[in-house]
Amino acid sequence: MAKISNLAYVHPGASLADDVVVDPFAYIDDNVIIDAGCHIHPHASILSGARIGKNNEIYEGAIISATPQDFRWKGEKSYVIIGDNNKIREQVIINRSIYEGGNTRIGSKCFILAQSHIGHDAEIGDKCVLGNGVKIAGDVKIGHHSILSSGVIVHEKCHVGDWVLIKGGCRVNGNVPPFAVMAHNPISYFGVNAFVLKKGKKTDDIIEDIAKCYRHVYQTNTSTFNALRRIREDIDPSPERNLIIDFIESHALRLAAVPVLDSED
Repeated sequence: MAKISNLAYVHPGASLADDVVVDPFAYIDDNVIIDAGCHIHPHASILSGARIGKNNEIYEGAIISATPQDFRWKGEKSYVIIGDNNKIREQVIINRSIYEGGNTRIGSKCFILAQSHIGHDAEIGDKCVLGNGVKIAGDVKIGHHSILSSGVIVHEKCHVGDWVLIKGGCRVNGNVPPFAVMAHNPISYFGVNAFVLKKGKKTDDIIEDIAKCYRHVYQTNTSTFNALRRIREDIDPSPERNLIIDFIESHALRLAAVPVLDSED
């Protein structure tokens, strides 16, 4: 049986696994599902539409499935879907979708630090870290293994690729391709995320090829068209090279930190 404090409120319509721990003064609304191994700390609020996987720890003052902060939302029934083994720290706010049946989605094994805010319909990949006070607007996508340092702001509809590091305080106003480090304001390319890639068991040769790709994109003062052509000519095919090419081709019109010229110059 779930270990629910007598000082917590759990709506009869909520579904909690047998070993969920709910501390005093937590609030769990109707239409909530919490799977096994979760711990809900004091003063956390789990609101209607939350779907929380296994072994998640939600700390004091966090609000999961808050109603969207968007004028387009008119009361549509929507969700926040959270994977497994996440830590969601104090006063984090995660808004549910603005669309009927839509969802905001958090992956698994993420670490979301205090006072971060994740807007409606955002998608956070697996094994991501969001530092203190990170602000993510609506319809943002953050790829797997990415790190957003404290104070980062990500504007609406931006896409951050896999294995990215955004340094503290950056304003992300465009799409960030995979494996890159971004810094400064205005945001600019700072290098390849080599340290984290090595932790992910990427070889030195792979990391060097990634660096060569981004020298063409960010450091040759050429068009995106020419940069992609040179990448195909100079660098042997690999999953990492192909992921960079696919990302840039799909998101070039809003690529962060590089002037976009869509034809040969």
